[in-house]
Amino acid sequence: MAFRSGDGTCGAWLYEPDGGASRPVIVMAHGLGAVKEMRLDAYAERFVREGYACLVFDYRHFGASSGEPRQLLDVDRQLVDWASAVAYARSLDGVDPQRVVLWGTSFGGGHVILTSARDPQIAAAIAQCPFTDGIASSLAIPPWTSPRVTAVALADAMTAAFGRRDPITLPTAGKPGSVALMSSSDALDGFLGLVPPGLKFRNRVAARVALRIVRHRPGRAAGDVQCPILFALCETDTVAPARASKRHARKAPQGEIRLYPAGHFEIYVGEDFERAVADQIAFLARHVPVAARPISEMPDPTRHRH
Repeated sequence: MAFRSGDGTCGAWLYEPDGGASRPVIVMAHGLGAVKEMRLDAYAERFVREGYACLVFDYRHFGASSGEPRQLLDVDRQLVDWASAVAYARSLDGVDPQRVVLWGTSFGGGHVILTSARDPQIAAAIAQCPFTDGIASSLAIPPWTSPRVTAVALADAMTAAFGRRDPITLPTAGKPGSVALMSSSDALDGFLGLVPPGLKFRNRVAARVALRIVRHRPGRAAGDVQCPILFALCETDTVAPARASKRHARKAPQGEIRLYPAGHFEIYVGEDFERAVADQIAFLARHVPVAARPISEMPDPTRHRH
């Protein structure tokens, strides 16, 4: 299935629970250069078992979505895709439009913070190992790597300005010391380890996004998120450092923080996945239960938890 967004369409999966009652819906998307097949189905399957509908989508220019050139990662366009996905989710049969939940991971976790801050009707949000602070993430990169990435990014931006259609690309994840957006010791194996067998996947993105990433700090909007929001943070995260994310998360009026002794890519699999998804289901049950509660039983919106 697909829905309209901007000048194109976003490919999506819709998970529908049994029963015809009006259910909450969780809108879900992935991170930097990733697509929905990279373990988002594992999360959605757990949520739908609990009675939640799930709309899982790819950003334009990636995966099953439209958009040329391919592999173009544009922050503003992706935020439009989030807004379009929310609007589409609210229009679905069997969905309660007042109980839309956002779920995003990695770069998508930052999009969740911004989208929740902009849309006061969002019921709750989950930001898993979220990218919150471009400066903090840039400082985690070896100092000799950043200038090389920047040089390729500048070349891509300049040739695009002069009308080149095909972007100059960088690997999304690469070996330590390589010219890639993510080059920590666990990046290449961890990122590609999420790709299921047989999926045609390009581990590359248009290099120009590197110029935006360093200035992108979605965590600063956490204080404007009025709905309950869960920050699932990986303590040994080398891509989206937990220290910066904790600092931003503490500003959310209804923020909750869960810490996991895991790296950025470990939370998607094994025991770390099991712990994280159990915490997320418990968070959803507290704040957006499948059976809508009377107003008198809803959580106190003024209570601040960490």
